[in-house]
Amino acid sequence: MGEEMNDNMINTNGAANSMGDVNHTAEETADSDVKYYTLEEIKAHNMGNDTWLIIHDKVYNITSFLEEHPGGEEVLVEQAGADATESFEDVGHSTDAREMLIQYYIGELHMDDRKKGCAKEEFITTSGDGSRSVISDKNLIIPFALTKYSVS
Repeated sequence: MGEEMNDNMINTNGAANSMGDVNHTAEETADSDVKYYTLEEIKAHNMGNDTWLIIHDKVYNITSFLEEHPGGEEVLVEQAGADATESFEDVGHSTDAREMLIQYYIGELHMDDRKKGCAKEEFITTSGDGSRSVISDKNLIIPFALTKYSVS
């Protein structure tokens, strides 16, 4: 099993970009061959002794990192074999943590299994007192309706 894991490892030299994603692509690998994994393949790696995660459509074998994780291995095993992007981003990982991902990178989520059209439209508003708020497309309808039909 360990030999199989090492055969699949791709060492890359990426860095975090402004969107918080980690860039490491085929161009940065020694052999320029990216391995694509289906969601079904990734789901099989959901145990403490075989732990894969998807973060931003990239696949990571983090099995050897479990004991080192500052937040404990349980939180990683809970996400094992699945897309952990939202959880990873919600925690607010540091640049160092994002760069650490590079050593566990083994490939990409297959194009057919990537989420399509999930972009939410959000607007940031600033009030006269300088406070800011985020308005998403789903909570824009009711305030608009109240404003339109209110009488001063």
